[in-house]
Amino acid sequence: MSACGNYLNLVALALFSYQATGSGLGVGLLAALRLAAGALAGFAAGALVKRFDRRRLMIGADLAQVAAMTVLAATTRAPAIVLLGGAVAVMGAGNSLFTVALRSAVPDMVGSAARVRANGLLVTAKSVAMVVGFAGAGPLIGLGGFAAAFAFNAATFVVSAVALVLLRFRGHDDTTPPPDKAVGGYALAGIAPVVLLMLVLRGVDALASSSHNIALPVFASTVRPDGAAAFMSYFWVAWAVGVLCAHRVVTKWGGLGTADRLQRTFGLATCLMAVSFTLAFTGLPALAMACVVLVAGLADGITEIAYVSRLQEAPDHLRTRLFGLSATVETSGFAVGMAVAGGLLEVLPAVAVVGLMHGLATCAAIAFLFVTTTRRRTG
Repeated sequence: MSACGNYLNLVALALFSYQATGSGLGVGLLAALRLAAGALAGFAAGALVKRFDRRRLMIGADLAQVAAMTVLAATTRAPAIVLLGGAVAVMGAGNSLFTVALRSAVPDMVGSAARVRANGLLVTAKSVAMVVGFAGAGPLIGLGGFAAAFAFNAATFVVSAVALVLLRFRGHDDTTPPPDKAVGGYALAGIAPVVLLMLVLRGVDALASSSHNIALPVFASTVRPDGAAAFMSYFWVAWAVGVLCAHRVVTKWGGLGTADRLQRTFGLATCLMAVSFTLAFTGLPALAMACVVLVAGLADGITEIAYVSRLQEAPDHLRTRLFGLSATVETSGFAVGMAVAGGLLEVLPAVAVVGLMHGLATCAAIAFLFVTTTRRRTG
């Protein structure tokens, strides 16, 4: 529910920001503020979990976003830039904290053995929420204006907070392990270097993924000047169908199993996703493009499941820090990628921009697979 509200709000907040600031620069600055707040919140997540357990942190993030959306809903007729900026920052930070706490809490909620299946269900729910949120944004804003969209988003956070109040699961472990079993022991076990490489690859993937997000409106306007919006909807629906299939595919594979298999799947799926998104911008026929984008969505979903499940194998005292660092890396990579892709689109066609940036992700994924395979053979 809260993800549905967030995706709906991405459309509503972008349009409202343009109405309030009157310029594309204003929209861009507010988007940058949201990303920066999310990156900083991810960096601070580890320290916050020391003071508050994960469930309370998630509830607090939900309630803060309820307050921000309620304020915006009440001030849509006379928007104040300061209030809008504050709400955007709260949304960015709240969403990042919630995601970090949720990802690190999954093993506590369902048990380590069931975490891959749970992550698959979360990815499935997120993709459904994306389709419903994006599809519902236009009609809801048309019927009730921005106030209705912001009020709906606030209500979804209330639903999320109530669900968390009803949940009961073991909180994080406050005990500090002995020095030989703490961070050093974790690294000596051969896990930390691999996790670090996964974080780096995830950041490169986020940077590359920004390219198709930025380039798609340009590409759609070029190939379908009379129906760019319909083309974009067709593109994202095909992607979402692929993501929806990811959980079923992972289940058929037996849940991905060992850490080595999770790492290998993560690298291969990242490579497949990058290649598929590049092919989607080469001017294929509509049906062929939909198939390629569906494969990209499938790879995207599998990547998410494998990545999150692998990081969840970290000890409890490191798990939240890892996901906080991951949120910072992913958000920063996406922000840098948006700036780079936007600049490149001024001088290069969309297919070249997407190909260059996803080519970087492909090379990074191949390097990751080579290093991890070598480590496994010589370990």
